[in-house]
Amino acid sequence: MTRDVAIVAFAQSDHRRRTPETSEAEMLLPVLRDVLDQAGLDPGTPGFTCSGSSDYLAGRPFSFTMALDSVGAWPPIAESHVETDGAWALYEAWVKLLTGEADTALVYACGKSSPGDLRAVLTRQLDPYYVAPLWPDPIALAALQTQALIDAGATDERALAGIAVRNRRAATANPHAQLQGSAPAERLLEADHLLRPLRTHDAPPISDGAAAVVLAADDTARRICPRPAWIRGIDHRIEPHGLGVRDLTDSPSTRLAAEHAGAFTAPVDTAELHAPFTAQEVVLRTALRLGDDVLVNPSGGALAANPVMATGLIRLGEAAARIHRGASDRALAHATSGPCLQQNLVAVLEGERP
Repeated sequence: MTRDVAIVAFAQSDHRRRTPETSEAEMLLPVLRDVLDQAGLDPGTPGFTCSGSSDYLAGRPFSFTMALDSVGAWPPIAESHVETDGAWALYEAWVKLLTGEADTALVYACGKSSPGDLRAVLTRQLDPYYVAPLWPDPIALAALQTQALIDAGATDERALAGIAVRNRRAATANPHAQLQGSAPAERLLEADHLLRPLRTHDAPPISDGAAAVVLAADDTARRICPRPAWIRGIDHRIEPHGLGVRDLTDSPSTRLAAEHAGAFTAPVDTAELHAPFTAQEVVLRTALRLGDDVLVNPSGGALAANPVMATGLIRLGEAAARIHRGASDRALAHATSGPCLQQNLVAVLEGERP
């Protein structure tokens, strides 16, 4: 069956470096209350619930079941979980609504990166035979990708500093961002390298945070939201697992996902890109064919707040929120997971014109 599905509400926490005083469930509870209130729904009433998180961050198995305390365990609900960024939970919920099995869905994600060593944890994403035994962490791999782009003439350290400045200055208008504002690029370039050619401004902050959206179909969406953000297309693809067989200066999976999502059929005015490292924005802009007329990361993006497992869902939520308030008519949202843009999801959102 053919149905139109939209994001009708979006909420997120204030993203912080450490939140030792709260559990994941306690972090989620006000976010879920906010998003359901926006949609005019009571707890337990969405037809489907899907979440994204990682047991590796929490350091215990089936940690997502504890987060369900914030949703409500009784009466029973139709619920699912993905062990990755919440953007993929949104994809699962979107499919569920397309089948007609539900008219509304609650999607949420949370990530507390502060309790452990995030750089060590994320090595568990690597190919277990050839790459993981070498223990390269995300900073080292991002440095390899950045150097490859510099060697190819696609960017340089000054241009990358400009990307950091633009994102973090844009975040000054985002009350939830962890980092707001930036020194000029010239001053950033005076800092020592974190790992050549990366400096601190080229990498994302370590963040604790949560986010949630409500999806609704057809007339239910119109009833809930004055201007729904209709999902006109959404697709996700993956690069080869072996880093040695990839061209780190390009992202064919992003380009393919965008093509199948319909991103190239008409111009977009806004793009929320999940680019934790400055060089990855260069790769994504090229793969997605984004010109200078497109407003990129008006929220500040992952360089301003990076709650792992929620950052991609936030990109979708931020793009939808701009459509809700009339600041955008056609927006692109991107989410990624894995090293060097390994897995990529692209969605195209549109608002109805008056």
